[in-house]
Amino acid sequence: MSLQDKINSLYPFKDSLSRNLIGIEKEGLRVAKDGTIAQTPHPESFGSALTHPEITTDFSEALVEIVTKPTQGSHNVIDELAKIHHYVQHHLPNSERFWPASMPCILRGKTNIPIAYYGESNLGKMKTVYRRGLSNRYGSVMQAIAGIHFNYSFSKDFWNAYRELIAPLSKVDSQKFISHHYMGLTRNVLRFGWLITYLFGASATVCKSFMQDYHEHNLEEFDDNTLYLPYATSLRMGDIGYQNSQEDKKGVKANYNSLRHYIYSLRAAMQTSCDDCETIGVKKDGEYQQLNTNILQIANEYYSSVRPKPSINGSDRPLNALLNEGVGYVELRSLDVNPLMKEGIDEEQVQFLEAFMLFCLLEDSPAVSTSELNEIDVNANLVAHRGREPELSLSHNGEDLTLLNWGQSILDKVNDCSVLMSDDHQKSVKNISKRIFDPDLTPSAQMLNQMKDEEKGFFEYTDQFSRKNKELFNEMSISDGYFEDLDYQKTLSVKRQIEIESSDTLSFDDFLVDYFSSDT
Repeated sequence: MSLQDKINSLYPFKDSLSRNLIGIEKEGLRVAKDGTIAQTPHPESFGSALTHPEITTDFSEALVEIVTKPTQGSHNVIDELAKIHHYVQHHLPNSERFWPASMPCILRGKTNIPIAYYGESNLGKMKTVYRRGLSNRYGSVMQAIAGIHFNYSFSKDFWNAYRELIAPLSKVDSQKFISHHYMGLTRNVLRFGWLITYLFGASATVCKSFMQDYHEHNLEEFDDNTLYLPYATSLRMGDIGYQNSQEDKKGVKANYNSLRHYIYSLRAAMQTSCDDCETIGVKKDGEYQQLNTNILQIANEYYSSVRPKPSINGSDRPLNALLNEGVGYVELRSLDVNPLMKEGIDEEQVQFLEAFMLFCLLEDSPAVSTSELNEIDVNANLVAHRGREPELSLSHNGEDLTLLNWGQSILDKVNDCSVLMSDDHQKSVKNISKRIFDPDLTPSAQMLNQMKDEEKGFFEYTDQFSRKNKELFNEMSISDGYFEDLDYQKTLSVKRQIEIESSDTLSFDDFLVDYFSSDT
């Protein structure tokens, strides 16, 4: 069945798409007065980073992560993100501000990137040790990069309609059907995900301090303090940012061709020791340096632009939950934080991403071959480094296509899919699609052009937004009860952390043995 046939057949059920759930996870560094990473602990006014569902930390104690609840509607999820964002800004220490970009502020070396601390419970210690392992394996500097994760799930009503359309006589379990098609979606996100980097990349420049440990790179000098690539879209998604080169060299690659393939490929990496990690060792002078010496300490260590995720983990391990419960939602991880927007993302972008996810679900999604996987990696790197270069060619199924022509073809299909959503979705897709014809409309180009016009380097240009946002949020009036739920979550999170710490009965060594023995 063609894509257009699917769209036509689903039209009577399009209201079910309005009940899809959206979640956003947005990271940002706390920055000190001098523009370096804050060395202070996670503010008590935020609550417990271990247990707070909406305000936590990522790699660093200074890398705040804002998490929205799964929410229906782009407007509602942006409203919730804005409220949590406001809360974080409102409760920041006066001497600090919230960094509004993916690439970090001024760095004073890896020792000045404090690893996140989650208390003295076994669970808290494990989270800190895992991050210490990341630091020892890849260095702390890369871990200071921030991003936005877009979480998306289709409603049960939609899945019922889609199953009736695709496989009305199938006796396959409903959840297996859903997981199968979510995995098809993830494969298409891998195939076509370069377009997301092109359209929304917002990191064409970087502070020189970020590159001080890189002895070889191809970045050019923008000014005395800034490096860049003239046609880059997202250095964060390129060679100097997130990558799995270490895993790739060892022949470990997540396999998205089925849910079982995905789970087993990650488990293989979690159960295979590697020489480099053995050199680091598990303990040094009695202190854990990493959780283990395997290629991956845990499944989340494998970076990818997209992940299938289970709906509810509970006490179950992530891969166990995926195997037992199936895929509950998909996490798109390739979005840069856009400094031009006070929350780093806006409603128009969310609506485009919804239509893109629908396209990736409805478009045919064959298994990914080894040769195609190589094409995907090459395309992703090309677009990250040279995406706005005139006449840039990418490769698809062994055929060279210009980014413009291939991008236009994909966007036409995304636009067709947006008809199933709303008039606003259609407007958002059409507006953002203009960027494929005019690279100057992309965030990366807008920022770079403004930097040239204003004669400002990366730090000075980006820092003006951190200061403006702090002032903006501080000036906003707060009505009675506006932060009531977040204040409650703060108090409750502290109480939960205390309960977790007091309920531990195992030593940390035994806790780790128990944890990893159950994730098989």
